[in-house]
Amino acid sequence: MTEAGIVCNRVISTGRQHIHPQRHLQAHKPQLDRALGTHKIRHGHSPCPAERKALPLTQRTETVRISLLPAIHKSSSYPSMWLSWLSGRYFMWLSMSIHVSLLGDSITTHGPIAEGETSVRKEPYSLPPGFCWDSLDLSNSLVLRELCGLLNKNYMEDDDNTIRFDFSLEYLQWALQSPNGLLQWLLAVRVDSNKKLVGFIAAVPAGIRIYETMKQLVQVKFLCVHKKLRLKRMAPVLIRELTRRVNQQGLHQAVYTAGTVLPTPLSSCSLWHRPLNPRKLMEVNFPGLRQKMSLQQAIKFYCLPEVPKVQGLRPMIKEDAPGIHSLLQKNLSKFHLSPLLSLQEVEHWFLPRENVNDTYVVEGDDGTLTDVVSFYGVSQRVLNHPVHTGLRAAYLLCITSAATELAELMKDTLILAKSKGFDVLCALDVMDNTSFLEKLKFTISDKRVHYYLYNWTCPLMSPDKVLDRVISPPARTQYSLSVHSEVFCNLVI
Repeated sequence: MTEAGIVCNRVISTGRQHIHPQRHLQAHKPQLDRALGTHKIRHGHSPCPAERKALPLTQRTETVRISLLPAIHKSSSYPSMWLSWLSGRYFMWLSMSIHVSLLGDSITTHGPIAEGETSVRKEPYSLPPGFCWDSLDLSNSLVLRELCGLLNKNYMEDDDNTIRFDFSLEYLQWALQSPNGLLQWLLAVRVDSNKKLVGFIAAVPAGIRIYETMKQLVQVKFLCVHKKLRLKRMAPVLIRELTRRVNQQGLHQAVYTAGTVLPTPLSSCSLWHRPLNPRKLMEVNFPGLRQKMSLQQAIKFYCLPEVPKVQGLRPMIKEDAPGIHSLLQKNLSKFHLSPLLSLQEVEHWFLPRENVNDTYVVEGDDGTLTDVVSFYGVSQRVLNHPVHTGLRAAYLLCITSAATELAELMKDTLILAKSKGFDVLCALDVMDNTSFLEKLKFTISDKRVHYYLYNWTCPLMSPDKVLDRVISPPARTQYSLSVHSEVFCNLVI
């Protein structure tokens, strides 16, 4: 078997046919020789899984690049993403068990791409000299503040460096300390000499329903490397080490999201903005406003009533958790990608926390809960502005209704968010959200959010079949990693 056939048990799809890398390589060896010039393909024995993992990252990714080259070399109709992939842009992703497809590919199978191995590496992966691994105990206030400082200074910024996320301590505790989470999944890199925190990645356990399959997996978030260290290629090592730690617990799948196209999105959706404080947003040049509108026009256009109108709408209390749990279970069946929440997880993600999240329920005359809506808030720091220093953005977490029109429930949600001091509310066009986005004067942005599954293949999904309940830092704009791509919050296991 040639090295080009070493592709971590993947079948590569070109949209016209499924290609076995080894057979395709033999059939197109002349084209390969011409395209690769002096590159020599060495023949050897078929490696076992342990030997495949022992291959250097660059060698493993190069083998996949070789196997893809003939199929793409024959046609100029493939999108530029795949051509840039061949030039090395996606080398980090090519070493992982992902489904690779081109436009036109029709996926019909369901299941893991690579079966989990019984033997998992015991020793941590090596870091560059001068750095060491650590697991962060976020119950320690000093450690939590240290992580908050790293993320707020290095995580992501607006394209023109005018707005930066400003995560609070309470938000990070909520997002990272979910039920059944493990300390070793809060993975950090420190400087050996002074123990300064310079890198981080986290995984939280998650139950997911993928079509008719129930899977226990992890969601990976907050990949962050200090700006001054990104040329040391720590991000791939962080991902591999976290993968090893999750594999030790018998989990081999993950769900993640990104703000850029990676191989290959399960579903893609757009981010929409609904201004609540148009004056402030115009003053800081926020991109979610309609163009060619004066301040007075914007204030009048985005005006909202002072009080909600839905009868029985009130804040959630702890005793509402069983009712919300039951309501969500009934609503999940129509979605292809949705969470499997325990009662404890419902309490964690939905029970209101000051300056973190808010949940409202609609209680019927008989005391049963008929509707629920929830959103969370993330502060954003405004840089180099003479007047404003920050923005407050609310992100729609979940909305489901059995008795109230979604547009009416969402309009009251906008009123409540504005009363709490939020400047803008953001939502994705997933679930049934398209029924109210334009009606309630949301504006579509140029930002996209792409959903991915690691080590799992299944048919692609339209956004209306995705339940917006993957808890993540919000996607906004570009930030740099060692792979020079915009990655929205979450990566891979």
